[in-house]
Amino acid sequence: RTGSSPLAFILTGIPGVAGSSPWVALPLCCLYLLMLLGNCCLLWAIQAEHALHTPMYQLLSMLALADLGLSLCTLPTVLASFCVPAASLPFQACLAQMFLIHSFSAIESGVLVAMAFDRFVAICHPLRYSSVLGGSLVPRAGVLIVLRGTCLVLPVAALMARMPFCGAHALSHSFCLHQDMLRLACGDVRASSWYGLSAVLLTKGLDSLAILLSYALILRAILGTISPGARAKAFSTCLCHLCAVLLFYVPLISLSLIHRFGKHLPPLAPTLLADAYLLVPPILNPLVYSWKTKQIRRRILLLLCWR
Repeated sequence: RTGSSPLAFILTGIPGVAGSSPWVALPLCCLYLLMLLGNCCLLWAIQAEHALHTPMYQLLSMLALADLGLSLCTLPTVLASFCVPAASLPFQACLAQMFLIHSFSAIESGVLVAMAFDRFVAICHPLRYSSVLGGSLVPRAGVLIVLRGTCLVLPVAALMARMPFCGAHALSHSFCLHQDMLRLACGDVRASSWYGLSAVLLTKGLDSLAILLSYALILRAILGTISPGARAKAFSTCLCHLCAVLLFYVPLISLSLIHRFGKHLPPLAPTLLADAYLLVPPILNPLVYSWKTKQIRRRILLLLCWR
């Protein structure tokens, strides 16, 4: 930290767009509003419809809460970067935002694994579904998922808090990410970099392998089903979860690869991927599940038509 002035990071919006651009802030506000509306309606529909009080929809509620947390912790800085010229963020606030973003990301990844396990039990062992996933298993799994995410990310924030920063303090995004902050540090970053990579592998890496294994077993069970109707029904129950997995992991993996190996790419590439990673899943997940689930669709229509 230079001198006695507190360290602050300069937020970067979209490269090539003026720092104060309400024409960009307005669509972003609309996207965030759509995200809030969609996930809150989804949570309300699951709570209001007794038929949806099942493990699958309890996990979907957790996914919606993780989506809300992931998006809301970036909302103030994203809007500030387009509404305030040369907007900056104090170091401690940036550190807190980084911790929240990566924690919610790890929590969402864990919830997607739990949802894959739910589909595996429902399709491969349907007679044991209630006994395996009944009772308090899902709430306890939710607590473990939250603890895993926060405990793995906490050392990342602790290591970053001890980093010296000098020279440029301009971030590549309008929010704080670990690799982006690490790029601006002027000390030895090896410990923080290696731990950050290990944390990603222990969460998203193992989670993606667990989801692949679950769907390999599900696919084997579906292909062993004789009835075409049963196959179609089984594929239909997995479709929403597969969409959620792709919406989450494709931008996440692409962004991680670009931050580590894509330094020659134009600045617009990581910016658009980071925005997609934080906004696309929370917006599209409620739409996908509302479209595929009749009870949710009916409840949301009743809410929209209510006077």
